[in-house]
Amino acid sequence: MVALSLRAWAPVFASLENVLGDSGVYAQMHPDWRADQRRAVQQACGSENIHVWVAEVDTLVAGFVAVRLDHEASLGEIYMVAVDPDHQRSGVGTALTSFALEWIKEQGMAVAMVETGGDPGHAPARRVYERAGFVQLPIARYFKKL
Repeated sequence: MVALSLRAWAPVFASLENVLGDSGVYAQMHPDWRADQRRAVQQACGSENIHVWVAEVDTLVAGFVAVRLDHEASLGEIYMVAVDPDHQRSGVGTALTSFALEWIKEQGMAVAMVETGGDPGHAPARRVYERAGFVQLPIARYFKKL
């Protein structure tokens, strides 16, 4: 799953680097994005508060979704989604998102949330979430290298 996520997110981090340009912010925030993402996936898979499912295509892992619940807020968060580049645009992301939403609903949550970037590298994810019925809340987040 770690290797899959690194392949899936390589274009996303390239997009972030392009958007942040020569500001120095990208280098400061993501000096080794692969190591950071490796840790994030391993922590998600090892957390007792995060539930992870995989999608298989022909007995190969094609993607995964990680979900965490906030029972006090009645909120389910799709925390992490990754689809292997060989299976992108084939419905795997949509299936994982639909599965996660159904599970969140079954757990009694009233609201589901997912967060993604507004840069071009995140455009495929935004399309999946919008097709699933999510409503975007525009947020402006600014960064400056000090």
